[in-house]
Amino acid sequence: MHRHSSLDTWQHEHDFSTSAEVQAEQRTRWVVYLTLVTMVIELTAGWLTGSMALLADGWHMGSHAAALGLSVFAYGLARRWAKDRRFTFGTGKIPTLAGYSSALLLGLGALWMLVESISRLFHPIDIRYADAMLVACLGLVVNLVSAWILAQGGGHHHGHGHHHGHAHAHHPPRQDRHHDHHDHNQGLQHHAQGAEHKDHNLRAAYLHVLADAMTSLLAIAALAAGMLFGWRFLDPVMGMVGAALIGSWSWGLARDSARSLLDAEDHSDIAAQIRSRIEAEPDLAIADLHLWRIGAASRACILSLVTHEPRPVEEYKQRLRSIPGLDHLTIEVQQCRDERCLNTENP
Repeated sequence: MHRHSSLDTWQHEHDFSTSAEVQAEQRTRWVVYLTLVTMVIELTAGWLTGSMALLADGWHMGSHAAALGLSVFAYGLARRWAKDRRFTFGTGKIPTLAGYSSALLLGLGALWMLVESISRLFHPIDIRYADAMLVACLGLVVNLVSAWILAQGGGHHHGHGHHHGHAHAHHPPRQDRHHDHHDHNQGLQHHAQGAEHKDHNLRAAYLHVLADAMTSLLAIAALAAGMLFGWRFLDPVMGMVGAALIGSWSWGLARDSARSLLDAEDHSDIAAQIRSRIEAEPDLAIADLHLWRIGAASRACILSLVTHEPRPVEEYKQRLRSIPGLDHLTIEVQQCRDERCLNTENP
């Protein structure tokens, strides 16, 4: 029983969620509700008035709500499985996976816009300008409101969902072995100092509504030109411009979220801070350093140190305590017996 209590002191949860993600989920859910209400209004109005433009945009709003619903679903899964030990470093990458999936959907939407616009450029169709302008204006208002809702909060203040207030006992290292230590006592104070926050899921939701808002704005401009000057060709041209821009956004989101999923992000700034604080001492060098993201505002780190005179790991941990977002730290200390084993030593 005593042994079990001792292990409990060292064990911890891998819930690296932040209060910013909880707020993002709530805001995204409100946008889904707004989109669904707009869908019902447009479908009802289209059925009563016989307007195909309203009916088409109503179904478009439905697909839009489904894409945003994916973001809400991902937040829910991450929270539900946060304590599941099958997720070695927690569920922080579930929203990132949803962001990547949304990027693919956004890209498919851009491709459809491009194909449809090219088709209409060569085979123009009659446009009911009054109905189309009404739909475009309604869509612009709804999406601007949605974008405003998602942008609230800024995501700069991150309260941590996990608490690692463990008291760890550290003993001087023996000279014939290496020493591992996991540090989970930094999260709250790091995020209080403003750790970098990358929520690809929220970014995906924001890009979806921004893409729709831009499409509506381009459509309004094209429709106005068509009504005033008879420039019917401008509608498909604007569609191609919108497709190119949305495709660019999709590529950027897919690239960034894929890098996070594959642990291929650029952590050079954090790595430089770690090296400067550890290698400030002449008889201490970093032999191996691994950094990867495990949450929107959390990173894990494995650090292998080499020194002639090993010290308690707590001393090395203390040097890195104030680095924002370094929430899962494993330190390995190797004793060097060769005079030339450290690069920092004079020959």
